[in-house]
Amino acid sequence: MNLDEVLHHRRSVRVYDKEKPIDTEKVKHCLELATLAPNSSDMQLWEFYHITEPELLAKISRDCLGQKAASTASQIVIFVVRRDWYKKHARFVLNFERENIRHYSPKERQAKRIKDREIYYGILMPFVYARFFGILGLLRKLLANIISIFRPMMLEVSENDIRVTAHKSCALAAQTFMIAMANEGYDTCPLEGLDSRRLKRTLKLPHDAEINMAIPCGIRDGNKGIWGERCRVPFEDVYRKL
Repeated sequence: MNLDEVLHHRRSVRVYDKEKPIDTEKVKHCLELATLAPNSSDMQLWEFYHITEPELLAKISRDCLGQKAASTASQIVIFVVRRDWYKKHARFVLNFERENIRHYSPKERQAKRIKDREIYYGILMPFVYARFFGILGLLRKLLANIISIFRPMMLEVSENDIRVTAHKSCALAAQTFMIAMANEGYDTCPLEGLDSRRLKRTLKLPHDAEINMAIPCGIRDGNKGIWGERCRVPFEDVYRKL
């Protein structure tokens, strides 16, 4: 399939054929492809739980409110946001960028580019992602609004803003995963209707981890679970050419 065909084939499938298993290694490969998704500042604050064990699938199905998409799925992937990993990921990206610059940048520009990355990942990212009962977010918001008086400045820097940013990045990975699965001929259905507290307990997640979405996976059972044609508002209502 070409990209147009993949995107038209992908549907939110709510009933899967239990007689048609899917290849665990292919699903894992689709998750590897998901890590290629664009994400904010390359921080990659996500974690993927690939559920294949029948007993655990049954528990997660209950946590997903017993929806058919979950109860008939061959496998389920849980996308988790890990803002608590910001320090180690900032260090990882900084070390990577140092080597990247040494390999691919002109020698006369390396020192400045490395210094820029050290400021960005060594100081700015830890400051942006740090949390302390909302106080640091208020401080960042105040500073951003003052700076924006004199020059353009990103204003979405409160603790809740950064939480939204992390979830958007994780959702981009989830979308990339679903497209990769469609390319394999596999079906998916993103679920946000779930009991996140119970699901975190089932997966034994730490307090700071957050559920982004659950994605049941399988092969569609004919037209079951696909409710007719895909509904989309007219493109002209949402497209603006300026």
